[in-house]
Formats: sequence, structure tokens, C-alpha cells
Amino acid sequence: MSKLIPQSPIKLRRYLFSSLKGRSLVTFTLSLIASLSAVTPASAALPRNPDKEETCDILVAGGGLAGAATAYEGLLAGRTVCITEITDWLGGQISSQGTSALDERDTQRSLLFYPRGYLELRQRIKEHYGRLNPGGCWVSYSCFMPYNGHKILSDILQDAAEKGKGKLKWFPNTVIKELGITPASAGNAVGGQQIKSAIGIQHKPAPNTGPINTETLSQTIEDAYRYENSARFNKTIIRFTSKPPNQSKAKPRGADWFVVDATETGELIGLADVPYRLGIDPRSPLEPSSASPTGDTYCTQGFTYTFAMEATKEPQQHQQPSFYQQYAPYYSYELARLASFPLVFSYRQIRSMRPDEPRPADPKQFPIYPGDISMQNWTWGNDYRPGSAEDNLIYSRSQLAANGQLQPGGWMGGLRAETLRRGEENAKGFFYWLVAGTTDSQLGNGVKKPYPNNRFLSGLNSPMGTVHGLSKYPYMREGRRIIGRPTLTQPQGFTVWEVDMSRNDFKTDFYRQNLSEQEYRNLWLALGGLNAPALAVGIQSVEETKSRSRATIYPDSVGIGHYAIDFHPCMTNSPPEAPGNTEREGTRKGQGAAYPFQIPLRAMIPQKIDNMLVAGKSIAVSHTAAAAYRVHSFEWSAGAAAGVTAAFSLEKGIIPYELVDELPSREPNLEALQLRLQQNKNPIAFPGTSIFNNSWQNWK
Repeated sequence: MSKLIPQSPIKLRRYLFSSLKGRSLVTFTLSLIASLSAVTPASAALPRNPDKEETCDILVAGGGLAGAATAYEGLLAGRTVCITEITDWLGGQISSQGTSALDERDTQRSLLFYPRGYLELRQRIKEHYGRLNPGGCWVSYSCFMPYNGHKILSDILQDAAEKGKGKLKWFPNTVIKELGITPASAGNAVGGQQIKSAIGIQHKPAPNTGPINTETLSQTIEDAYRYENSARFNKTIIRFTSKPPNQSKAKPRGADWFVVDATETGELIGLADVPYRLGIDPRSPLEPSSASPTGDTYCTQGFTYTFAMEATKEPQQHQQPSFYQQYAPYYSYELARLASFPLVFSYRQIRSMRPDEPRPADPKQFPIYPGDISMQNWTWGNDYRPGSAEDNLIYSRSQLAANGQLQPGGWMGGLRAETLRRGEENAKGFFYWLVAGTTDSQLGNGVKKPYPNNRFLSGLNSPMGTVHGLSKYPYMREGRRIIGRPTLTQPQGFTVWEVDMSRNDFKTDFYRQNLSEQEYRNLWLALGGLNAPALAVGIQSVEETKSRSRATIYPDSVGIGHYAIDFHPCMTNSPPEAPGNTEREGTRKGQGAAYPFQIPLRAMIPQKIDNMLVAGKSIAVSHTAAAAYRVHSFEWSAGAAAGVTAAFSLEKGIIPYELVDELPSREPNLEALQLRLQQNKNPIAFPGTSIFNNSWQNWK
């Protein structure tokens, strides 16, 4: 953005004269209009005084699975938990984002080795429907209606509050606008600050307007972050603070409360301006499969507006959207083996009219009955995959600074509304392609046939709960990812890297050819496990060194996860839907199987701020690791760790960093936290985890 227009009369007059110099009046006027339109509306509006104040022990920003899990454990620990959420549904992936198909790996599922809250969620789904997989989908063992995801989670949290004698304060349709952060002590660059307050804006429909969820997110997001009332919304300004200290007890050191960023894109990370990464990391011995030697901030994984469609007995009349031809060059079944409408429909089917009927082994032969409902989430369909500075969805730090969002009161959510709008159009166009399209961008002509016996489901009572029929929020696969605090082995800041969990074969020619000799040796020092010391002292060569057959074992593990490294890469050219466009070259190089992995506490602790924890997809992981650290059970495990850690830290009067600051030396408080997690049936390691255990090949 150009420099902000001066507000004082004298400075404004100087600005006008200096800007007009050497330019025609017409040229200057057009430039001035562009500058005025570039000013973030929030930067021109002064904040109102808060309408009310809310106190809590734990403030959770984001009501997705990580946020719900944080609240669940906080409530069971007897704490007062406030949750803010931009939509009006709890659950994120399983509700407001519409991806109500639990992503799980077979081995972990067979053992039911999950956090207690996630197991309760699965059990409640089964009890609600009388079966775990009411949709009969084949991508998962559990596919269900998004609106039930919200209802089931709401009941779980209410029951947790009653059982633990905690208090839940739920703030739907609420965003965090500002953070009150204390200054750091002199010379303390990585810590010392604390969040003392947060300002939220809650919106509800203005009189004589439609209900919430009438308009799409792209239409409402900027309004949601403005203080002033609008023709669309009435706003309530809420100041969140810690509960008053108990005067009868000596005030412990540490923090009065904790703030947890469980948002889908790392909003509080951007707002607080703590160090973070975005997009592709530079290629290195720790991230050797990176598609870029220097990294690319703008190439993040694609996001998806999901929708639901219902099979009908009779063919339906389908109106071609006015924008369809813009996006049609993108849509495809992707691979010949996937080129089947029944396969795509049943992939994420969330309602089956004949759930007990046996099905053939081949999804291409699955029958579709009138009334069956499918949720769509398809890579070469409703995925939207921008990858340039002109159309990226999540603004980088430099972009945030340029458009005024890092100024006091300037935060507007950190997302590009225009890209949200295009993602919405792309999703609606994909439905039309499914029912009426005859082109295929990857497989050519003659593959795609129309399937008119389907209708697009919309309305407040539809699976997505929106008048427009799209999910309330896009499914996000990647957001801002913090850089943890410096450690002995990672002085630039702690991160979980590709080599910490990937099962890829790192002895292929690619790594020899794209890493220097020293970098290649360092790669194998990282991979060697018990074999690394012999390589380090020169007793054995790289060629003789065998890779460990497990993920990195962390002394500060507070949770677990397991999923393949699964990419939905950005596209090469802008816009993503451009004819003939391809995925960015090399972005799938790191894709493949992963070992069961751990969630280290150090990955959840940001720099600068001592009473902030990060849960969900924004923990300190690399771009490649994030492709596995992003699914449902992982989010729950990370959120559970955040909730238990916050409650434990309040009880002990410490800050989370004090639990890990002496590693690798023994940390008694960390051991006590880990014991509590395990006693509460929140696993921190998979069965048999040991540096001496080489049987991890069985984990597929």
C-alpha cells in the first residue's frame, strides 16, 4: 500500500502540493483515489469504549477442534474458559469448515490411541447416529453432518464444565481486534512480554437485515473487524482480561491468565507480531525436499470452501453461474483411476439412505440413491490454490505492515477478501462442473459426463447452515506457523522439520544433487539416530549410515499425531484457475508416508510473549511437517496439551517456557505436566516409543 494519507491539515496540504508536483491534475486525482481506497478502514476509525468486560483464566481464540480441546481440558481442570469464534459454530474442520470426515490412519485407529476428548467425540457421534459412519463414506470411518459436529461438541463442553466445575463463556461471531501487551524487559528479545487484555468485536444482524450466514465470508469479513455498527451488523465491543487475583492468597509469579491462539490461520500470531513462517521454507538439511532453495512465503497449501449436494430421483435444472467459464479450465477428476462420479460422490458421503446395504469393493461401482448427501472437498475441484504476492490468501508480515494491519486498531483479520471471494466462486463452479460439465483439465475431452440428478443444498437448515450453501469458513490446511524460542540445537528458533517425521528415502539422487556435500552429510547426521555418532566421528560414511526408522523423540512431548505428508500445493501462475496452469514444480517432493510423531511443548511456545500458547496448525512446524500436522486428531491433541499446560501453569505460578528452558537437563515441572497429561488419558507417546525401538516400519 502507498503511504497513509496524513490526517492533520498542515501535513495534508504539504502532501497534496508535493504529490501534485510534475503530474497532471487528472493523474494526481486518480492516484489520490487509489491511495484513499488503499487505506484500511480500521485505521481511520477510532475504537469505541468496550461495551462490557469478561474475565477468564484461559482465553481461546478460535473455536475449531484445537480450541474446543483446549477448552475441554481447561473446563475439566475447573478453569473459566472464554472462547471466541468468527463463525457461530464450534468444531472448525468438523462443522464450520464442512470437512466432517475424520482424517485418521489405520494403525492409530485400530488401537484407538487418541486423547480422551477425541475418543469422546467419536463415541458421541456414534451415539447420536447409532453408528460411527452414518454417511458410509470411504475416505474415513466417520462421515457425518457438519451441523451435528457443532451440536455434539457444544454438549461435550457443557458436560466438561459441569464435571470439572469449570465455567464456559462462548462468544460466537466474535473476532479479536487488539491485544494489550506489556513491554519486554530490557535485553529480552525472546520473552518477557505478557498479554494483559484483548479486545473482541461480536457482531449480530442489524435490524431489518437477514440472519447470520446469509452472506459469504468474503462479503462480511472486513465488516466483522470494524468497530463501528454498519447497515449489516450491530457490534458489541468486549474487553477480555484475567480474573482478579485471590486477595487471600499470596500472588504467585508467572501469569494471571493464558491466551491460546487456536485460530485457523494464526491470527493472534500475526496480530501480536511474534516471529513466524508462512509458505515454503528454504531447502536445507532439515527440510531437504523443499521446492525452493530460498523459500516462498506466498506458496501455501490450498484452501477449500466445502458444500453439500443431494442425489435426486429426477434430473434437475442447473443454471450455469456467470463466472463459470473463468474457473472451468481448472476442474478435473485429476487421475484416470479417480475418473468416476460415483467415486467422487461417495468419497465424502455424509448421509446414506441405505447404510446397511453391502457395497461393492470398487467405489466406482457404489450405488447412489435419491436422498444420499455428499460433502465435496476435491483437489482439482473446490480447492483454491493461489501462490503469488498478488493473490495469496494469508497476508505475510510485510503485506500486513504495508496495508496498515500492524498499526494500533488496524487489524482486519490478516486475509485477502478478494481471494476468499474467488475461492467461493470456484467452489460454486465446481458443483456446476460435477452436474453439467464435460471438460477435464488433466484428462482431456471425453472423460467427464453430466450428472444432472443432483441438487446443491443451501439454507440455514442445510448441512453447512448457510443461505448460500458454502461452508461458513474455508477448510484451512496451512496458516502462519510460529518460530519457537532458540534452543541449544536450533539457535534460530525451535521447529519440527521434515526430517523429524518423514519416511522418505533420502538417499535418492535428488538430495545428492540439490544439497552440498556438507549439507548432505548434515542431513544424515540428523537422520542417523543411533548410527549418527559413528558418522560424526568419521568411523562410517554417509553411504554406510542407515536412517532411523522412527520419528524424532522429544523430551518435552505433550501430544501425538499420525498422518501422511499430504500436499495440496499452490499453482504456478496467477490466477490459479488460469487455463493450462500447473502445480508449482517440486511442491510434492516431500509428500509421502510419515512415522507416528510427537508434539513438543517447545513448538507451542512463541517468542516474545510468555502467557501465550499456540495450538492447532500454527505450532512451530515446517511447511513439509505441517502437511501431516494438520488433521483432526492432531488438532485435538495439540489443543488438549494447551489446555492442560495453561491450567498447570496457573496452578504452579509458572510460565510454560520455564518448563523447557533447561532442556536437555532434567525439568521436574515438565515431568509433572507430562504425568498429568498421561493420567488424564492424553497420550504423549505412541506405544513402544524408544530410541532403541526399530519396529516403526509397521506403522503404515
